[in-house]
Amino acid sequence: MKRCTALGPGVNVLLGSSIMIRRMWVHATTSEGREANMKSWFAFGLCAFGMGVLVSTVEQGYADENDRATTCTLATLKGRYLFAGTGTLFPPALGLVTEPSLESAAGYHIFNGDGTGKDIVTFIINGNIVLRTSPLSTTYTLNPDCTGTVTVLGGPHADIFVSPNGDELAWINTDPGFVATLGPDRRVAPK
Repeated sequence: MKRCTALGPGVNVLLGSSIMIRRMWVHATTSEGREANMKSWFAFGLCAFGMGVLVSTVEQGYADENDRATTCTLATLKGRYLFAGTGTLFPPALGLVTEPSLESAAGYHIFNGDGTGKDIVTFIINGNIVLRTSPLSTTYTLNPDCTGTVTVLGGPHADIFVSPNGDELAWINTDPGFVATLGPDRRVAPK
């Protein structure tokens, strides 16, 4: 049986191998010679210390996640968020296509923190620009669990999923025939 040296066999101890600890204990207590015995005890102590650090870190991380209740309000979304995405349009898709088509969009959302906003967007269908950087009014809802909806007036509807601190959001279109997702979109301008 080899001693636990550096992080070799000691990695097993860090992962919770009680058999390895017992073997190291037996080896450490039956080693011949003071030098070998001291090295065994040092290796055992180092591995035990590492296991203690690992266990205390895991427990603290878990406790912190559960202790912080996260809720969202309309004010969670405030600022400018860059976006870009592609998708597929199937008829009827907002009345824009009569056959399956590819779409691309890029721009930014501006959320005012009160359920209103606007989109500045360039929208392309099958390589043809359909809309270029027109400000489009938007409205949005945001539930305490950080899910919500966005409606682009005269345009698509989407479900949104927002990070609790409001720095990112993901978007999936919900209109019939409009298969597209955006995100995560990052806030790039202050609240």
